[in-house]
Amino acid sequence: MIPTLGIAAYDAAGPLAPWRFERRDLGAHDVHIRILFCGICHSDLHTVRGEWGPCAYPQVPGHEIVGRVEQVGPAVTQWNAGDLVGVGCMVDSCQQCQPCADGLEQYCDNGMTGTYGSIEKETGRPTQGGYATDVVVHEKFVLRVPETLDPAAVAPLLCAGITTWSPLRQWKVGPGSRVAVVGIGGLGHMAVKLARALGAHVVVLTTSPGKAEDALRLGAHEVVLSRDKQAMKGLRNSLDVIIDTVGTPHDLEGEMQLLRLDGTLVLLGGSPEPHPSPGAFTFIMKRRRLAGSLIGGIAETQEMLDFCGTHGITADIELIAADAVNTAYERMLRSDVRYRFVIDVSTIAAPA
Repeated sequence: MIPTLGIAAYDAAGPLAPWRFERRDLGAHDVHIRILFCGICHSDLHTVRGEWGPCAYPQVPGHEIVGRVEQVGPAVTQWNAGDLVGVGCMVDSCQQCQPCADGLEQYCDNGMTGTYGSIEKETGRPTQGGYATDVVVHEKFVLRVPETLDPAAVAPLLCAGITTWSPLRQWKVGPGSRVAVVGIGGLGHMAVKLARALGAHVVVLTTSPGKAEDALRLGAHEVVLSRDKQAMKGLRNSLDVIIDTVGTPHDLEGEMQLLRLDGTLVLLGGSPEPHPSPGAFTFIMKRRRLAGSLIGGIAETQEMLDFCGTHGITADIELIAADAVNTAYERMLRSDVRYRFVIDVSTIAAPA
């Protein structure tokens, strides 16, 4: 077994704290990664606080992992010690169903294995995430990170980046496309950067006037306050794709009205309560679509990382020490981060 230090939740209400645990022994197709950086995602907080279902404690969250290969199993041919690599939201899938065959492991018919909060097939133990010094992952779920990019700022690409890249590619966003991004946070700021780099005209819809300047800096061509009825009316029937990253219930009818013929509104935010439903004629009259999207497959995640390497794209981050995780969670709930916290894993201390 591989001794590991992590930052874990011990229950749903208490603070995260250091924890000693063990990763599984290296299997024939496994890669042992020494973790350098791990991003903090809203999903981490919801999971460890039991808001998305039962959680097995202690639980180490984190699925935005960047590190270097420490060692590889005897059957591994693609990876070598020293490689700069990443691990995202999943570490396994059945590899037998049609979605897996199509490179869409996130939609595995038998359920993907999450980087944390799932059950490890090899050991039957709960998977533990990237707020830790080490991780062992099947070689197929390891991703190559461009050496030209800041590895700390790459970490959020493994969730926020691929979650926004996948729908942009699915709905063929490129030159000539008109794309709106709703919400400028961890997901939204990446959607703006990626859509702009793909050649689209990018409109940001926000309720926060204070984010207008930042949205333009990130690459938006226009910023519209969604509470400004006249400005929203001016956008009607003009957009091909809307990427909605907001995780609370809000008015989808107004957004749907902005779509032109065959336009698509894609939901990425996991709202705990249902959104008010758009009226039937909103869909019928312009053949509009309402869709959702979940992270991305391994192949498209690698495509995204390569694209970011070519275009010099990373997340806007605030690098923190491990002992600041609980403060970061509270700030994240207040939207007091622009736009992703990333843990310097070298600062994880042993439990007292």
